[in-house]
Order: sequence, then C-alpha cells, then structure tokens
Amino acid sequence: MVDIAVDPLEGTNLCATGAPNAIVVLAASEKGGLLHAPDLYMEKIVVGPACKGAVDLDAPVADNLRAVAKRLDRDVEDLVVIVLDRPRHEKLIEEIRAAGARIRLIGDGDLSAGISAAVVGTGVHMVMGTGGAPEGVLTAAALRCLNGQILARLVVSKPEHHERLARMGVKDPKRIYATEDLAPGKKIIFACSGVTDGNLLKGVRFFGEGVRTSSMILTLDERQVRFIESVHLEKRPDIKVRFN
Repeated sequence: MVDIAVDPLEGTNLCATGAPNAIVVLAASEKGGLLHAPDLYMEKIVVGPACKGAVDLDAPVADNLRAVAKRLDRDVEDLVVIVLDRPRHEKLIEEIRAAGARIRLIGDGDLSAGISAAVVGTGVHMVMGTGGAPEGVLTAAALRCLNGQILARLVVSKPEHHERLARMGVKDPKRIYATEDLAPGKKIIFACSGVTDGNLLKGVRFFGEGVRTSSMILTLDERQVRFIESVHLEKRPDIKVRFN
C-alpha cells in the first residue's frame, strides 16, 4: 500500500503562455506518509537547509527575513523572496519591501519555487504567501528529500471549509503543519519533469525524430538527487538517434 500525490501540470497558465517553471510532479511514500490535504489554501513559508528552525509562521515578516539573513550570513537587502502575484498578497509584498528584501513575483508555480528555495545556487532564499494545500504536501515531500523546511497553516474562511475539514477528520483548523506533518513518510520518492524551461529543469524540447525531457528524482531513504535526460523517439523505421 502506498500514498501518491500528483500534480499533472503545475503551472497551467505558465505552460499556456510559455512562461518558465511549469512542471509535472509525482510524490509517493508508504501508506500514511503523505497528508491527505483538503483542497483549500494554505499560508506557507519555505526555506532551505541552512535556515531550518529560523522562521515562524506567526512572526512578523521583517523578523523572519532578519532570521534568514543571519543564518545565510548576508544582509536582508540581499535576500530574494518568491511570492505569488495575487491581490491577497498586497500587504505581504509591502512588508517585504519595507524590510528591504527583494521580491520575485510569479504568476503560478509555488511548488517549483519551494524546491528552488531548498537548492543552493538558484538565487532564491525564501518563499512566502498563500497557495494550494495539495501543492504544500508535494512541496513538503520534496523538502524532506532536500533537507529544507516548510511551515504551513490551512486558510479556513467559510462555513463550508469547516464542514469539509470535519469530514476529513481535521480537528484543529489553526494547526501549524511542519514539513514532517505534511510528509511524514520514511520512504519518500519525489519526481518532476520540466514542461517549460525553469530554474532547475529544462522544458520539453521537440526535434525531428522525437522529444527530449529533463527530470529530477529525489529519494529520502537513499538520499539521492538524480537528474535524468530522456529522449523519446518517434516510432518510425528510419529513426536516427541524436546526442546533441
């Protein structure tokens, strides 16, 4: 028995417009290893391994930024924070800018943003804001493998939200979920492939004899990060394999 979480296309608008960081995603674990999250929004903070334990979901934005800057031994002005470009984040964006950090606004794709925050060299130091709860679980699965951290809390704003949580057995709607709460499994596999070019993966590339794809496979128990290039050939008798 296994738990599986999927996002067939994370960043549908990104794909439709050819914007970067659209990916396809699957996470799997032993049964009970991935939280069955309701289809609601979640407040989220995502940081990399060096900043685990430094942030607090209820702390002021400026305090969290200073804590991350201290862990990374840099100034707040040198931090890059990814935020979804949504009207609901207007106050958050103002507070980040007032603290002096730089913001990278994205139209969609907070899952790929969360992965980028946990990988050194992407130029992303933190992800803040509200996004989908299922995407939060997928992010947590990746972060378990990458040794990053996510803190999250469900956004419950309507009576039907409380009813939905009750049906799913969620007793505390204000609970703050840590990485291990969202993805508690001991044998987690996370896999993603690029659809459009992004920070970590190249997008799908078409050529005369087929298609080339780039994928990343993460495993928790083996502590492996694998990057895989695949060529999917057309089914023709005169096909030629290319290596460039």
